[in-house]
Amino acid sequence: MACVYSIGPVKKDGKAPIFIRVQSKKLKVNIQRKVGLSVLPSIWKMDRDSYAFKKYKTSEEGRKLFGLLDDIEFAINSKLGEGVKLASTDVQQIVENIIYKDAIEEQKRLAAEEEEKTAAANRMTLNKFIEAFRRQIQDGSRQTEQGKNYAPGTVKAINAALNQFVYFQQDTGREYDFNDIDMQFYYDFTAYLKKKNYAINTVGKCVKELKAIMYCAETEGYHTNGKYKDKKFKGTRVEVDSIYLTKEDLEKIMAADLSQYGKGHELARDIFMVGVWTAQRVSDYNNINRGDINTLTKNIMHEDPDPDNPGETIAWIEKKVITYINIRQKKTGAKVAVPCSSELKNILEKYDYQIPHIEDQVLNRYLKDICKTAGLTERVLIETTKGGTPVKEEKEKWELVHTHTARRTGATLMYLSGMELFDIMKITGHSSPMMLKKYIKADQLEVVSKITDKYRYFD
Repeated sequence: MACVYSIGPVKKDGKAPIFIRVQSKKLKVNIQRKVGLSVLPSIWKMDRDSYAFKKYKTSEEGRKLFGLLDDIEFAINSKLGEGVKLASTDVQQIVENIIYKDAIEEQKRLAAEEEEKTAAANRMTLNKFIEAFRRQIQDGSRQTEQGKNYAPGTVKAINAALNQFVYFQQDTGREYDFNDIDMQFYYDFTAYLKKKNYAINTVGKCVKELKAIMYCAETEGYHTNGKYKDKKFKGTRVEVDSIYLTKEDLEKIMAADLSQYGKGHELARDIFMVGVWTAQRVSDYNNINRGDINTLTKNIMHEDPDPDNPGETIAWIEKKVITYINIRQKKTGAKVAVPCSSELKNILEKYDYQIPHIEDQVLNRYLKDICKTAGLTERVLIETTKGGTPVKEEKEKWELVHTHTARRTGATLMYLSGMELFDIMKITGHSSPMMLKKYIKADQLEVVSKITDKYRYFD
């Protein structure tokens, strides 16, 4: 077997192409191909033992040229020595792999870099997951564990909490990924939120929503970092001092002279009162329409003494029409039926059972005007935690009234009337007495009064 080099006709540049002939009698191989290299004929024809040739062969150009030729010859002879019967295409492949080795390696390197860039671009990161999560709960493609769409208010609250994580990254100049969410992150993140003087429940909400994101991403296979499950990595929540309105407060609100304001304030007052008498969230009581109103007729049997026959009675039937509102709560999807009090029926009739809607932000602003005008100016001591520090401050009652005060007021007034917790739950839609109790804001004197009226034990 043998590999022999030769040169072909001289080209315009004065150089001649180099050919290789591969021969093996044993394997019946006789192939000639261009190598893809060229050389000056004068150099190729030099005496291989001459000083001039040796000088060229040790030059940079010569070392490269003859180094490639030696590598080609060695590779081909190795194949032939292994008994491989080479075809013309095999020889061509061997030659190209050696001649274009650097170019091939560079091409592979660039391809690997491009593949790595593509993989990085396609890899799910924490921030990408958050953006996808936001979009999906907004358009309904991601639902709650109960298979229901997220309520608009819930979407808004989740976005507000996750925005703080985005701001934290901007402030620190660092992009956090799944594996970065550990206890050190927790300490840094909560310290950042406290520095912004947020209440402890706001801090807890931000942590809670981020933990929920991490859980969803883990269950969907995007990471295996379980450090966020540490018992110290938690969203702390404390009971907040929030008010309810007494019946006297409600009477003041209804009697308030709102002539200095436009019709919007009167409507806002009526909408708020609907919230009080239904004990619903603003997303439910600010959207009641005619289709939600129903009536039920009950036959009630009465027996009165018969004036003409002592000891006898006269039976008669009273037909009682009960008006009630069917509500599918937007936040939880729970269905509740709320009997209409006389106060609620008066408001519904005023608007022909089709109460106009006011945006929540506007409603909150109007409510403060209304309550201030109504004279709800008593000082209320509020205890909160801001920036990790307990804070006590006094505010006038009207400053603390907002849309959710209606729900707290309704639940509390039902409780003070003697209604059982489980019956109240059927109206408010709370899933447990414990959750409902957080809404009941009766002060201690009212509770004492309620208990002593109900039980003879304290007589």
